[in-house]
Amino acid sequence: MFWTGELIARTAPVRRRTGPAYAPHVDRGMAAYLGLAIGDALGATVEFLTPNEIRHQIGLHCEITGGGWLRLKAGKVTDDTTMSLALGESIIARGRVDAIAAAEAFDAWMRAKPVDIGNTVRRNLISFRKTGRPEADASEHDAGNGAAMRVLPVALACYGQPEKTTIFANRAQAHVTHHNALSDAACETLILMVQDFLAGHDPIDVERERAHKLVSDFPVFAYDKRQRENPSGFIVDTVQAVFQSFFATETFEDCLIDVVNRGGDADTTGAIAGMLAGARYGMESIPKRWLKALDENISTQCPDQARALLSLSGHP
Repeated sequence: MFWTGELIARTAPVRRRTGPAYAPHVDRGMAAYLGLAIGDALGATVEFLTPNEIRHQIGLHCEITGGGWLRLKAGKVTDDTTMSLALGESIIARGRVDAIAAAEAFDAWMRAKPVDIGNTVRRNLISFRKTGRPEADASEHDAGNGAAMRVLPVALACYGQPEKTTIFANRAQAHVTHHNALSDAACETLILMVQDFLAGHDPIDVERERAHKLVSDFPVFAYDKRQRENPSGFIVDTVQAVFQSFFATETFEDCLIDVVNRGGDADTTGAIAGMLAGARYGMESIPKRWLKALDENISTQCPDQARALLSLSGHP
């Protein structure tokens, strides 16, 4: 546990707007959160389908229509977004990233019967209920993408903090359910990439300093070979698909369409790619039709929480 800033008063919801009203890093932070939710909602429709099945059933999947195996209403989101929001609320309430607070927030989220929940998340939250320990045992079997999908609140709350502080913060929340070296490495890379984009860094530099370093440290993440289609929930599959789409496209829309049409765990690849693309391109890049299609409650909560978390970081 550590402090990322002083506890701030919760602000009333504010209508989302772009332009000079917000500093560039705030605009990108809001876009990252909305991008996460949009990618989640877009990808949920084709989750667990193969690329061939998507082509035969839909063609090119590029609209938020709901459905899928979860039978969602159009614009509804899955655990990727709702766990992120639960974590963000716990950070704001405590004024810091706190392992116990995160575990309690996740447990309350699970008790509320979310539309979807991963097996590793469920198993380790049940263990937390029994033991009160907010850190799962280290396990080579817990290298799923369930911690990586919810890192955005940490990236925002720790913006401008030293990297070691940010890494410590991530592990406080990630190890509640995923105590694994591959998961840690991916989570920390994604967080630092988001923070780099909030600061306006060049994508070429971010790829070299963050993505290439991840591959250098853990060669299993190499993403420059065959295209990763039908990615599973394994964190390596997820990161490879996201990086291939993100670094090969030049717009928010192209990135998300590319990654979700790969199928597989498409709500999570969509959420993570949307988070990165929002942080990279900002609010103006997000297609208006996708913003309009997103659940109204989510489209308000995400930018509101982004601003609160950035204020907590000391960068309002």
